[in-house]
Amino acid sequence: QLQASGGGSVQAGGSLRLSCAASGRTFTRNIMAWFRQAPGKEREFVALAWPLGRTFYGESVKGRFTISRDTTQNMVYLRMSSLEPEDTAVYYCAADSTVAGGRSDYYYARAGIYDYWGQGTQVTVSS
Repeated sequence: QLQASGGGSVQAGGSLRLSCAASGRTFTRNIMAWFRQAPGKEREFVALAWPLGRTFYGESVKGRFTISRDTTQNMVYLRMSSLEPEDTAVYYCAADSTVAGGRSDYYYARAGIYDYWGQGTQVTVSS
């Protein structure tokens, strides 16, 4: 139901834009997010977007990454700039099945609450 794309290999300092297309249902009232997982590490929160556009970022990407969503097209994007080798990971988009609200950004930064996951797209940043 979620299909991520846009990954690739770039040099440090470069940029990429990831896309995530939802199908089968709409997520206009739901939180959508990006996570990433590097080899040998736990899945890490990257960014999330509320239905009306408010965003929240993980500390390691704040100021460099931008999440956006197009609810009319059932899409969520992640614009990544000033990429660093430490950003190398498989990136996953995710969506929560419950209607957004009543919880803090930190609650929605937990991978365990998301019901829908994309298949992941590899991002490799070389120095």
